[in-house]
Amino acid sequence: MPGFCMPNIYERIGVRPIINASGPSTRLSGGIMDPEVADAMREASQYCVDIAELQARASEVIAEITGAEAGYVTSGAAAGLLLGTAACVTGPDPGKMNRLPDTESMKNEVIMSRSQRNFYDHAIRSVGVKLVEVGIADRYSGAGVRDTEAWEIADAITERTAAVCYVAHPRSLPPLEDVVEVAHASGVPVIVDAAGQLPPRSNLQAYISQGADLVAFSGGKAIGGPQGSGILCGRRDLIMCVALQHLDMDVLKPQWNPPVSLIDKSILPGAPHHGIGRPCKVGKEQIVGLLTALERFAGEHLEARAAAWRDRMDELVAATGAIPG
Repeated sequence: MPGFCMPNIYERIGVRPIINASGPSTRLSGGIMDPEVADAMREASQYCVDIAELQARASEVIAEITGAEAGYVTSGAAAGLLLGTAACVTGPDPGKMNRLPDTESMKNEVIMSRSQRNFYDHAIRSVGVKLVEVGIADRYSGAGVRDTEAWEIADAITERTAAVCYVAHPRSLPPLEDVVEVAHASGVPVIVDAAGQLPPRSNLQAYISQGADLVAFSGGKAIGGPQGSGILCGRRDLIMCVALQHLDMDVLKPQWNPPVSLIDKSILPGAPHHGIGRPCKVGKEQIVGLLTALERFAGEHLEARAAAWRDRMDELVAATGAIPG
């Protein structure tokens, strides 16, 4: 029938499609997935695999692209913050993993610059830790030009400090290298929240090269992966602790043989039960989709991406210009 158009999936279930001119915002369902990524997810859905084995391979791909020792696919950057914090609190101790979010007698404080506080850090607090705010952000209040300084972070570190959390942004202070220096001087790891710091593509390696121990990225924004995906990359020992608190642990000891590249069970007294990260489940489709998108993003020419966005904007301008009023 001339002019007849089949309704799309959202129209069939009674939901209005929208024109998203905001970018890959979660509340607007993110961006439009590249067909190559969607096809990879569809193909992944047709097979069964061992998720630990798949995450071990994902770790290798993420490590190669980010320059980190290891990596892990998470259900978003916030999940990466939760899992990373849990890893720093428990280390490779199954007993501590089983007790979270009860952190009594553990290292249960995370230091954060007061000017970097935000409600995404709810993911950190959900592990059972206390956020210790340091510094005064005079430059944001109009009362002066100073912000938190590295010595204030050093001064706040105690035997209860599990980690320092740093929210990456072009205007973030103090510089990450200074934070890493004072934290590492006391043996404290640094977790970087870089959820929305892509592009530039160079940031995939920047925070690791500056000494961060763990870095969390969103997978559903510039990378172009599934909206509910993310990346956590960093130290191999911490990624192992992440995996132990995220994977399905409902397995008998004789059958528990995770890939050594992801989990070295020889250093563990036993396997933990389901960890605090189980609500952050990631399916095979999300892992494969994220890896496909990440490899595309890492190999993409920036000029081509800019040209594609200009073409989209030209189409949008032309279409909206024809709307009366």
